[in-house]
Amino acid sequence: MFTPTEQPLQPEEVEHLDIPAESSPTRAHPIRVRSRPVSAGVRIARHTHAWAQVACTTRGVLRIAAEGSTWMVPPSRAIWVPPNVTHEVVIVEDAFLRTLYIDASVVPPGLDACRVVEVSPLLREVAVALDDRTISSERERLLGTLALDEITRSRPLPLSIPMPTDKRLLALCEAVLADPASADSLEHWATLAGASTRTIARLFRRELGVSFSQWRQQAVLARAIPLLSQGRPLSQVALLLGYQSQSAFSAMFRRAFGESPRAFFVRDGEPREDSESSTSSKR
Repeated sequence: MFTPTEQPLQPEEVEHLDIPAESSPTRAHPIRVRSRPVSAGVRIARHTHAWAQVACTTRGVLRIAAEGSTWMVPPSRAIWVPPNVTHEVVIVEDAFLRTLYIDASVVPPGLDACRVVEVSPLLREVAVALDDRTISSERERLLGTLALDEITRSRPLPLSIPMPTDKRLLALCEAVLADPASADSLEHWATLAGASTRTIARLFRRELGVSFSQWRQQAVLARAIPLLSQGRPLSQVALLLGYQSQSAFSAMFRRAFGESPRAFFVRDGEPREDSESSTSSKR
């Protein structure tokens, strides 16, 4: 029987959130934007704030832990975090973050849980436009309204990995996350966990709301994101994640996201670095 894995080694640098006053939203200025590069290995320690946030990355990959789940955020996507939700952020790859902080008074209904979402070209450009300290109040109001509308329309992506509280199931999930390429059956994992297959299957449904195979696919997708973002060959990624062929991995990816891995990471007409240069020119 295995036991829960040891805590992973901490990244090299721990950062405690310190949001400048000019970036904090208020009722008078309900949407504020903060942009900055952050190096790989930085962990922004667990924190909570009274406002919501949309953390976008124009490059790099983020990992966010909150509400008993972990989310992977690929380039040109974002994560929505509701107000008063304690969360931790790890920078998996060198990233450029543009974060919208949104006062609780204007949070749209229905956005009461974390989610990774697509960032439309319109939302991306609105965020850039809002990231201007000289913006007029009227323009800020109009752009803020448009940003909120785009956020409510953003398509959620299946990039969360829910984690259980049951010790047996947690140990099993941690073991699978440590070796996502393993093709071992649920029966095998249940035996190692010291429980029957039926018990483990029931725990997956009761605690996580999905089957073992569905949960494992989420774990594989989350592991694939940083590998693909690094530009590794698709055949190599497929092999590392336990797929016998590139086509089989691509088919799974397409079922989850509605497009091929290549299309997912290529956004024609979406510059990755221009946002940084436009921000630096304003500061």
